[in-house]
Amino acid sequence: MSKGERSFTLNHHLPEGLCLTGGTSCFIVGAASETTTMRTIRHSSHALRRADGIRLASFIAAIGMAALAWGCGSSATPLERLKAQLAAGPDYSIMLADMREEGTFFQSYYHKYQVVQGENSWTTDWEQVRENVYRANANFLGMTLASRTAGAQNDVPHPPGYQYVGNPQYGEWRTNSSGTSFWAFYGQYALMRDLFGLGYGSIYRNDYDGYRRSRAERRPYYGPTGAEYGTRGSVTQRRRPSFFERRRAREVASRQRFQQKFSNRFGRSSSPLRGRGFGFGK
Repeated sequence: MSKGERSFTLNHHLPEGLCLTGGTSCFIVGAASETTTMRTIRHSSHALRRADGIRLASFIAAIGMAALAWGCGSSATPLERLKAQLAAGPDYSIMLADMREEGTFFQSYYHKYQVVQGENSWTTDWEQVRENVYRANANFLGMTLASRTAGAQNDVPHPPGYQYVGNPQYGEWRTNSSGTSFWAFYGQYALMRDLFGLGYGSIYRNDYDGYRRSRAERRPYYGPTGAEYGTRGSVTQRRRPSFFERRRAREVASRQRFQQKFSNRFGRSSSPLRGRGFGFGK
């Protein structure tokens, strides 16, 4: 008898050599002995099912733990890793340059960041983020998510470059011909000003005061009227057209899929009797 096989007999005659398979084992029936009952088969079958159940439960638990680790933030986000990499260098600003989502049934989410540090500027590759991170930043496209200026950290989303306003190291307040106070960057910081998309004299004192209040209350600041910056902002729509083009294309594709499903389900005649001349006599 080979390894793993068990010999047993039944209390009914069966052909000698009959192989009964239960899961992963083969039981050889002998006709000479008839003392073992069918209870042996049931016991072995239950044991095999329990072993399979344990293996399946272990596999499901492993998947669940991996999903929990990803969903609950056991690792640093791409933004947190980027901040750690920049910590030893000069002052910096990290902006949400772009974002996208992929997939229909199982979706993946991505961010792309623009970094300004000193006189250097670069944009990262696409970084995959968790869904909760993507949703939490969905309104902040084009805004600064994190910055450090003169040693002060700012993690409240705000328009690019606003963290430098009011700092005499970078510029000064001036007054235009109508008596309105505005911020002017010094000439050596003109490149940095342009990287942030801030035109000369584009930030007024009352605008800056609104930004400071929002920062103190830890509220995102979207501009003087609340509609200039962020995903819904007019400035962002001019500066980040690729995001909005991609989003419109995704919405069109989604509508087309829905229309196709509707057509496939309801496009055919809903009545099988239609056109067959069925009717009622008078």
